[in-house]
Amino acid sequence: MHSPGTTPPTAPVPHQRRPRPGAAARAALVLGVLGGVLLVLVAVSWSPLMSFDRSVARALHRRAVEEPGLVHVNRVLTDWVWDPWTMRALIAVVVLWLWSRREWLLGSWIAGTVALGTLVQQAMKAAVGRKRPSWPDPVDSAHYAAFPSGHAMTAVIALGLLLWLLRRRKTTGPVWGWSVAVAAVSVAGVGYTRLYLGVHWPTDVLGGWLFGACWVALSLALYPWAERTWSRRTGNGGGAPKDPRAGGQSKETGQAEDPP
Repeated sequence: MHSPGTTPPTAPVPHQRRPRPGAAARAALVLGVLGGVLLVLVAVSWSPLMSFDRSVARALHRRAVEEPGLVHVNRVLTDWVWDPWTMRALIAVVVLWLWSRREWLLGSWIAGTVALGTLVQQAMKAAVGRKRPSWPDPVDSAHYAAFPSGHAMTAVIALGLLLWLLRRRKTTGPVWGWSVAVAAVSVAGVGYTRLYLGVHWPTDVLGGWLFGACWVALSLALYPWAERTWSRRTGNGGGAPKDPRAGGQSKETGQAEDPP
């Protein structure tokens, strides 16, 4: 019992933690810092890094000159299988499929991520203005600035987004395993073809991988915000078909779905 005129003690207010950034945001930050450091070192032509680039490029070029059959294989892979336009065409097919399912936001987000990634890539190339390797006996040719590698960056962005899409659909088992394996081989393979054909320095490829992964992570980190904004404006998260078992709730924003 409390005496008259006194108030009972109040329970202490629990300490509220500030929301922490998600894994995608943290990955984007780390990858962005690493890519930024590499960009600066390339821009100032840091001697140890330039020496490493030249030694690797020369060794691979000597092999390529002696192996015309493998040069042909690498040219087919880099110009057709892993070409940036092949990656963009693959994304276009997926986007059209999503739109056919009325998943307007998700399809548009993936398309926008790829398109803006291409613009960022071209802007970095223009800003750095790095020259490509030059050989007296070239086995292939490429134009425009070298850093970062457009082939490497586009492959990481396109395939990274496709893997994210598969995870959103709870893909598991052999399909997921094979998808990851194909993506990993493609990302590594396209980088190797650019080096083997003598049209990029190793740090160009590394820069493409880092900035591509950073761009995907940033897209994944921002997508929940875009989803909430879309839901407030339209009342339908992403325009996905309604799930009758969820009382009309959109599959795109169902609470049971794991965040990206």
